[in-house]
Amino acid sequence: MSFIWRWVGNGLGLAAAAALVPGVVIDSWEAGLLAALVLGLVNAFLRPLVFLLTWPIRILTLGLFTLVLNAGLLLLVAWVVPGFTVTGFWPALLAGLILSAVSLLMIRTTRRRW
Repeated sequence: MSFIWRWVGNGLGLAAAAALVPGVVIDSWEAGLLAALVLGLVNAFLRPLVFLLTWPIRILTLGLFTLVLNAGLLLLVAWVVPGFTVTGFWPALLAGLILSAVSLLMIRTTRRRW
């Protein structure tokens, strides 16, 4: 059930990012669902490895490099998923912030720890 909540959270976050950030485009609901699924898989499997390999720079930047990593992973998802487009680094950074906010809101409202 946790996977479904993450998928829903990613989908809502991507929809919010597409609505609020110019440069983030979802062509269809199918592309949005696929992007949410791929984002969940990237966050589950690739993100821990990337975070482990970059821990020294994250410590030096007091965690701010995490925003850059999130933007990079979102750009990777946009590169892989047809119909989901992120036009550059700054839209990806803003979309990553929105995804984090939606995720935090879902955690707080459902009182579940993902």
